[in-house]
Amino acid sequence: MLEIVEHWTRYLATGVEAGAALIVMVAAIQALWRVGILLVKQEDERAKENIRLSFGRWLALALEFMLAGDILRTTIAPTWNEIGQLAAIVVLRTVLNYFLQLEIDRADAARGAVPSAS
Repeated sequence: MLEIVEHWTRYLATGVEAGAALIVMVAAIQALWRVGILLVKQEDERAKENIRLSFGRWLALALEFMLAGDILRTTIAPTWNEIGQLAAIVVLRTVLNYFLQLEIDRADAARGAVPSAS
């Protein structure tokens, strides 16, 4: 029974991580599309900042999905070495996400927008 749970948890973790990759892909396509439009329209710096912040929000969401995948993998990691490696990855992704969210909140505050929930 334990092997079945471990097997399906690995699939679930892989699916969650694939979802994160899909989010990054869609966000990158959207950002590139908007940059292309921006190049044609020659808009101001605020438009560039909007693209950057939107892309950053999508990346923060993808990082949350990657973190969820790491947590799932940690529940089935058979060795302390693998648990340690996953813990290091979780810490790095969490720190990256924290600073990304901090920058997004600062930019929102500078523009007078309501900061997003962290």
